[in-house]
Amino acid sequence: MREIDLFTEFSQKAGTEIDPKNVKIDDTTLRDGEQTAGVVFANDEKIHIAKMLDNVGVNQIEAGIPAMGGDEKKAIKKIASLGLNCSVLGWNRAVKSDIDASVECGVDAVAVSISSSDIHIEHKLRKSREWVLESVKTCVDYAKSFNLYVSANAEDASRSDMEFLLKFARIARDAGADRLRYCDTLGIFDPFETFMRVKDIIDIIGIDIEMHTHNDFGMAIANAIAGIKAGATYVNTTINGLGERAGNAAFEELVMALKYIEGVDLGFNTTLFREMSEYVARASSRILPTWKPIVGGNLFVYENESKASGVLANPETYELFKEKDVGLKRKIILGKYSGVNTTIYKLNTLGFKISREEAEELAEVVRDKSVSLKRALFDSEIIDTYKSYKGRGHIKANKKKVNQAESERSNVSSKK
Repeated sequence: MREIDLFTEFSQKAGTEIDPKNVKIDDTTLRDGEQTAGVVFANDEKIHIAKMLDNVGVNQIEAGIPAMGGDEKKAIKKIASLGLNCSVLGWNRAVKSDIDASVECGVDAVAVSISSSDIHIEHKLRKSREWVLESVKTCVDYAKSFNLYVSANAEDASRSDMEFLLKFARIARDAGADRLRYCDTLGIFDPFETFMRVKDIIDIIGIDIEMHTHNDFGMAIANAIAGIKAGATYVNTTINGLGERAGNAAFEELVMALKYIEGVDLGFNTTLFREMSEYVARASSRILPTWKPIVGGNLFVYENESKASGVLANPETYELFKEKDVGLKRKIILGKYSGVNTTIYKLNTLGFKISREEAEELAEVVRDKSVSLKRALFDSEIIDTYKSYKGRGHIKANKKKVNQAESERSNVSSKK
């Protein structure tokens, strides 16, 4: 019956207004994003990304793992000393020496992370449930002794026994943890299960929850939003969805989904999103796909005659937000699916006025050329095609006129 009640509550909350003040972003591009296999940020890049995130307006930056020492520790210390508007958090295992390293970096928040699932406890940690709970208690208490904001991270929470996870959360809360990070480490939950689990923890334990959702089954954003609807106050994100395996909840996607689907405006400067995504793509040596939601290069590019005509008449026919809202530009291209209206518009933007009759003929030429090239035409190719068409003296148009004249003469002769 509890599950039925929760599904009913989920349904009710789907239409409930979320207070933007209760939603905070803790971005982990510099920690979990860099843990993407093969990705390494230079220290200057880490510092620049931290500044970009702060300029956009994130609430907290997970800057890295101080216990790694060396360049990692230097970068975190530098970021913590920048005087950013956001909180700077250091990630730690549930080990006191890790926390000491974070304190030495000057961060104002720490994450104390340890596995909570039996499969991790047995095969990764090779310890017991009791040892895990004692480690959480000891290390959260130790971190709080430095007056730090503390996130107790339950790794692989989605595969954890619920009764044990509640004990984990209660121990963390009683030791002084400010929040519990609910880690869907393998991205195995759907939004309904996420909602039920998170709601249970909040209702029973009464601790703030942070969502840490992976994208293995393509549901990281949906699960993060489900967690927010259940009462979670923080979400862990990465720029471009960087992260191990299929990545994490993408920062730019979550922010825009909340704003335009849920009506929750976090007040971030979204016009910087494309620039920020491009920078992280280059720094991580990961291509930014043209079809990437929110910041992909194709988001405001139109070739299809029907869609393009609609957008030219009223952008809201196919756009929920303006291209400038995320730092992109709208563009009309000509190719296999182009027609008269797009041909007239495109030629006009290139400085050529063209009649509708000419556009009908030229569109056919463009479509044929696009098929032979297996792509849309570049602007220079469109201009060359148009000039060549004009140079031929409107062959088709002239043939049409000749045929029309011959038809008229034939009609006259028959009347005689």
